[in-house]
Amino acid sequence: MSELDVAKEQIAYLKFWLGILVVTNISLFTWLLSNVASADSRLVLGGGFAAVWFTVGIVLTHRRIKRQIQSLREL
Repeated sequence: MSELDVAKEQIAYLKFWLGILVVTNISLFTWLLSNVASADSRLVLGGGFAAVWFTVGIVLTHRRIKRQIQSLREL
């Protein structure tokens, strides 16, 4: 398999995980908005903390994908 094919597969794999992170983050924010008044405060705080970390994961994964795409220009 050529280096170009390997790089493309790595980007596809990262995009898969980016999609999972985005869907999970959207679901978590939806749950937080729906249950902020009725849920236990510990659950809301934990959900907020998790949402922040999922958002950080999304940003970091997006940056990694951009770097991988830029490296394709060199191949």
